[in-house]
Amino acid sequence: MNRIKETIVVEGRDDLSAVLAAVEANVICTHGYGIKKTTLEEIKKANETCGVIVFTDPDHAGQVIREKVLSVCPNAKQAFLTKNQAYKDGDIGIENAKPEDIINALNAAAASIGGKDKYTMADMDRLGLSGASDSAKKRAELGAKLGIGSGNAKAFLKKLNYLNIDEELLK
Repeated sequence: MNRIKETIVVEGRDDLSAVLAAVEANVICTHGYGIKKTTLEEIKKANETCGVIVFTDPDHAGQVIREKVLSVCPNAKQAFLTKNQAYKDGDIGIENAKPEDIINALNAAAASIGGKDKYTMADMDRLGLSGASDSAKKRAELGAKLGIGSGNAKAFLKKLNYLNIDEELLK
């Protein structure tokens, strides 16, 4: 079983169980939107000592939670699943993913690097990822291809910059 050095931040107990079935790691649960101050402090401390990988559900709630965690740990790594990978019986969540999809998402996060913003909203427009009638569809397709999930134009731009995605992969 793969051992992950960083602490993985997930939404709930079922997500924790799914991650621990796939890898050996320290996992912190946010328990939804109302993340307690003590939990955010625990996440911040983990980020300072061993690093953090934010791994939330590919839905609106997951994005809100991801943003809260990133507000206190802006350099945290991020792991993403597509909605298809996280879907089962009408429910979207990490807990529904196959272990190999969880492992692949965590491996992709560990390989990512942060840094200066590479792309702007003008680049998003130029690439057809915003400002066009089919931009949402293009972002969804590209997000699935890259294994980074989708999102609105602003959220997708953040992912591209955080993960330092090469422009050749965006075509």
